[in-house]
Amino acid sequence: MNFRNFMLISVTLLAAGLFLAGCGPTETFDDRLQAMVTAQGIRPYEPPPSPDPVLVTLGEALYYDKILSGNRDISCATCHHPTLASGDGLPVSIGTGGVGLGPQRQMEAGRERIPRNAPEVFNRGAAEWRTMFWDSRVMLDEDGEFITPAGNRLPDGLQNVLAAQAMFPVTSRDEMRGNRGDVDVWGQPNELSAMADTNILAIWDGLMKRLLAIPEYVTLFQTAYPDTPLEELDFTHAANAIAAYEAEAFSLYQSPWYAYLNGDRSAMSDEAKRGAVLFFGDAGCVACHSGPLFTDQQAHVIAAPQIGPGKGIAAPYDYGRFWETGDPRDKYAFRTPPLLNVAATGPWLHDGAYSTLEAVIQHHLDPDTALRSYDPAGHLPPDLQDSFQTNLAVIEEMLGNVDPLLKPSRQLSPQEVEALVAFLEAWTDTTVTDLANITPTAVPSGLPVTDN
Repeated sequence: MNFRNFMLISVTLLAAGLFLAGCGPTETFDDRLQAMVTAQGIRPYEPPPSPDPVLVTLGEALYYDKILSGNRDISCATCHHPTLASGDGLPVSIGTGGVGLGPQRQMEAGRERIPRNAPEVFNRGAAEWRTMFWDSRVMLDEDGEFITPAGNRLPDGLQNVLAAQAMFPVTSRDEMRGNRGDVDVWGQPNELSAMADTNILAIWDGLMKRLLAIPEYVTLFQTAYPDTPLEELDFTHAANAIAAYEAEAFSLYQSPWYAYLNGDRSAMSDEAKRGAVLFFGDAGCVACHSGPLFTDQQAHVIAAPQIGPGKGIAAPYDYGRFWETGDPRDKYAFRTPPLLNVAATGPWLHDGAYSTLEAVIQHHLDPDTALRSYDPAGHLPPDLQDSFQTNLAVIEEMLGNVDPLLKPSRQLSPQEVEALVAFLEAWTDTTVTDLANITPTAVPSGLPVTDN
């Protein structure tokens, strides 16, 4: 082979390699990503103003205090814990009656798991939020009105959709309220569990009676709401405080991606930049994971494996958004999750069906193959593996209703999937692992803060 032919072959191979990598011979991934950022108007997350510190102080006490549960054995933090990236590390959660924290939590005999994965609470104070819960059953409509399971019984005074969300876990029997006949950790009858499920106002009033029987809470509420007489306080005041604490404590967004969008071109690796080009381009992820929170807050059917106890009369299946709308197109649809800090918040999907981000991406790229070949032993703890639903008719029904937005413009290689993961990892705030330091050592009720 002469030198001229050697050089011709070398240049040809180099050009082919650059083409396969997704760029022209003189164009870098940084160039392409910058063009996408400009063309798509991609902007960094803008945090909201910090809430009133006295409201945050009250909310912190309430967030960690098990006094809000019927049996006085579980707090908001049990399922949304700082040391577990504001989740619980479980595919589907274990509510009241459980013992322990995170993956080590054990369920009491006669209880059922909560049907869905405990979502992280990062950046929930953002002004962009309009929906809460996997099925968006709490919403803020275009007129600024709340749509919730309470209907017209929802009290006035809620400050945002996050506060509206905080009204409801305390009313759920499996999550926090408990079953009829339960006794609490002090051996006393659980008066909240004796109330009818439909009497939601009485449940909220009962919680406020508990709180205002504790002198320290009286002081905290009076400090946070100095213009509101004690007799006019209701659970919306507690919910506003919980939301304020969550918004302040879990506002974590300063990631390599945030730095990159703010001008630091060296903040992300080349592999993460390649993943970004795929995310906003051929992989089609941005069709649903859009905006600074990486969610369109809409419900989509992705044919996620059905695991856990299921929900409502459809158990062992979970129909998702369908229960709220009655629209057959919403059967098995769940809201697009936000993705800031996503690499820290597994397991993933509405029921925690996947234990790796690679598997989540592969499912989105090819739901048919992923669902039919799902291996519960590879992703679930032993006690949940048999709950995976394999009914072929249901599988066909889900696959037949998959949102067409899931289809990428082309197949992706294993290397490209790894690049997408690298980009997802670039959304992790550097202080996520420091959250263990924010848990208080005591709460006004005197109940233990730890769940160990």
